[in-house]
Parts: sequence; C-alpha cells; structure tokens
Amino acid sequence: MTAVPADRAAVTAARAAVFAHSRGGTDPRTASRWSRRQVAANNARSLIGRAYPRVRGMVREPSWLFFEILLPFLTTSAFVFVYRALQAPEAYIGFVVLGGALSAFWLNVVWMMAAQLYWEKSQGNLELYFAAPMNLMSILLGMAVGGLVMSSLRAAAVLVISTVVYGVVFSVNQWLLVALVFLLTLTALYGLGMMLASLFLLWGREAFNVTNVLIEPVYFVSGLNFPVGRLGALGGLAIATLPFAVGLDAMRQLVFSGQPYITGTPPPEVEAVILAVMTVVFTLLARWMIHRIEQAARYRGTLSIRWQ
Repeated sequence: MTAVPADRAAVTAARAAVFAHSRGGTDPRTASRWSRRQVAANNARSLIGRAYPRVRGMVREPSWLFFEILLPFLTTSAFVFVYRALQAPEAYIGFVVLGGALSAFWLNVVWMMAAQLYWEKSQGNLELYFAAPMNLMSILLGMAVGGLVMSSLRAAAVLVISTVVYGVVFSVNQWLLVALVFLLTLTALYGLGMMLASLFLLWGREAFNVTNVLIEPVYFVSGLNFPVGRLGALGGLAIATLPFAVGLDAMRQLVFSGQPYITGTPPPEVEAVILAVMTVVFTLLARWMIHRIEQAARYRGTLSIRWQ
C-alpha cells in the first residue's frame, strides 16, 4: 500500500478540521450530526433548486404558450360549441370552462410528478438524488412547486380567455371556502402525484404507458366536461378516490351557486373534508413509499426493481 505523504495527510486533516469546525463539531463524524435547523435549511435549498429550472424554463422556452394554453383552449371551445348547439343551460358552459382550467393541474401531476423519478433514472440523475444528504420528498416538492407555477398560469389563461370569449358568469357566495377547496385540491393532487412517483419508479418501463392510460379515463370519471353526479355510482366512486373529481365538483358548486343542475354529490363542505383526508392519506403513503425506496437504494444498492 502506498504511503500517504506527511504534508498531504496534514492538509487533509486540516481541511477536515475546518469543515468540522464550520459545522459546529470537532471531527467530521460529529459534524455530520446535523441539527433540525440544518436539515430543514438543506431541504429548503433542494426544493428551491429543483423548482428553479421549471420556473426559469417558462421564460427561455416561449413555445410553451402555444402548447400549454392555445391547444387546451381549443378542446374547451369544442365542448362549448357542442353544448350551445344542443341548447344546454348556460351553466354547462361554465362547467366546461372550469374543468378545462383545472385539468392543467391533473396533467402536471401525471406528467411532471408521477413519471418524473422514472425519467430522472433514465437520465442518470436518480443516483445523485439518493447519494445527496437530503430528503427525496424535498425534490418532489420542488417539482410540484415549479410545475404549480406553470399550471397556474395555464389555468388562469384558459379561465380568463374562455370567460371573456364565451361570456361565462360566475356566482360566488363563499370566497373563503372556494380558496380552501382549491388549496386542498392542489395538496391532495400533488400528494397523489408523489405517491404515484414511487409506484412508477418501481413499474419501470410501464410508467409511460400507465401515464397515458390515466389521462382520459380520469377525465371521464371525474366529470371534466359535465357534472360528475350524472355518472351515478361511478361518479360516487370517483368522489371517494380521485381528488380531481372531488375538487372539481366542489368548485363548480361554489362558483356556480344556485344552479339546479348540480345534483347527486355531497355539499362542498363535505367534499372539503374528503379532500383534507385525501391529503393526509396520500402524503403519508408517499412518505412511506419514498422512505422504503431510499432504504433500498442506499443500503442494498438497488431501486427495488427485480431486474436490477
């Protein structure tokens, strides 16, 4: 074994001492025992660092305005013309517009959250995430925050343009409850997205196919372009399992209050409680699954995929 020169060993020891002193310890092992404040600050930096590319990318890639706003607006317009050709009540025009606006968040959850860890694995970044001294939840939260900014802009643009063009009139009596339901819908959706991210990582190549499968069926059972109560028992199942269906139905009841066309679903107060329960359940499941995956990656050197 080659001996380490005395001067190099001294420099290494000095650097270790400086690092340990800067961390409040006397040696590297002691310095590695971070306080809760240091852990929180490190995870916050990880969150900001992962959200920054998505927010900055909106400015550097103007083409997203066409693909993320104009194309969804065309889909919304198609259903508006169908309802007007059938001489449906004007409330249904508002249902379509609100559904088209909120669909941006579901697409963000499916494409930018659920499949993200699998894509990071394909690009060779996932091993770096597991090796770094941070919680993987902070990475997923950073993805959620960055995607939330883009989705919010798309939803606001679709809502404003559709409202101006088609003359949708909103009737809101409980603004505080509307804001609460909207926030609970987002937290439940992104909690579901973090849970799906772990599942998609385990499923491997099937993640892309499952992502495609989840889009249109969820749109249908959630009542994207019509009241979910019209689906009967299937609509009740969607209310019990899909935060997108619950949040969309509650928002419609609140922003189109007094309309007689919304029947067969719980009142918005009950749906707000359902969303709160979904938020807790999905977040806890996501945390448990991510912890298991981190253990497999760091202690066994595997991502729990049978062929690795």
